Amino acid sequence: MDAPLWTDTHAPDRSELPQPEVRDQLGRAVEEPMNLVVFGPRGVGKTAAVGALAAETHADPENDFVTINVADFFGRTKKEIRNDERFAGFLQGRSNLSKRDMISHVLKEQASYQPVSGDFRTVLLDNAEAIREDFQQALRRVMEKHYEATRFIIATRQPSKLIAPIESRCFPVPMRAPTHEETVTVLERIVEREGVEYDSDGLEYVAGYGDGNLRQAILGAQTAAEKEGSVTMQSAYEALGGIGMRDALEEILIDANEGSFEDARKGLDNLIYTEGYDGDEILRELLVAARARYGGDELAQVHELAGEIEFEMTHGTTDRVHIGRLLAELGR
Repeated sequence: MDAPLWTDTHAPDRSELPQPEVRDQLGRAVEEPMNLVVFGPRGVGKTAAVGALAAETHADPENDFVTINVADFFGRTKKEIRNDERFAGFLQGRSNLSKRDMISHVLKEQASYQPVSGDFRTVLLDNAEAIREDFQQALRRVMEKHYEATRFIIATRQPSKLIAPIESRCFPVPMRAPTHEETVTVLERIVEREGVEYDSDGLEYVAGYGDGNLRQAILGAQTAAEKEGSVTMQSAYEALGGIGMRDALEEILIDANEGSFEDARKGLDNLIYTEGYDGDEILRELLVAARARYGGDELAQVHELAGEIEFEMTHGTTDRVHIGRLLAELGR
């Protein structure tokens, strides 16, 4: 997508968060600023919820709300971190720091700044499932030192990885996946603001495509709008039908390559019997997924095998048997 993402341009305020219990819990943090641990599955709106809280509590959120993505440190090399313009100013002349010390230094600097407006700043540590225990000890000390002027919020999918001293300093805010109906409500609000043609069946389809992942549902609606010009049942199916199957097929290929044939066959059964795809559709998308995974002689062998399977499907019994053989051959 070349256009701005709808997840950014339509970031919700607190009243628009789909989970009412989260709206209530964050309301407490508006009235009484406190450290928080916001946790829940991928894509349920943790970062958006913290952004909504910051917008409500800071007169100048652009300056008083800071996001530090933990994965930007622990998932990258030291050189990549030093060259990132967001951190370069903090790390200039400190080339010998470990990654733990790099993020600790950035965090200390951010926490020590005085708020531009109001009495405190908010520092969000996002994707904190990547956080290491040695850094958590450093974080605890920063929280103790700067508790008066800085509110810390930790967003994570795995709160169990947090050490007890961190947990004891934070109020927990669990976030469940939004229901199907809640997702439809969010999608309807966004497409109406965008002025995009839609129908209820289209929104229902996209909400099902998200399957509890609100971010995926919103970006799915944007994909349908940009590719097909609307979010109707037909346009959503045309834009997203193959995408959902491709994701599933990538998982099936992983299982097949690892020798987990039973898991691969279960995934195949789901596509055929639950999702209703026919063998030709699955084989076509399987080759697309294979091109992203294989190369050279391996890819040539996959194409040769797929040609045999396609011929057998026109003359044989069920598609499941033939594509199942393909997966078994890939595993072998």
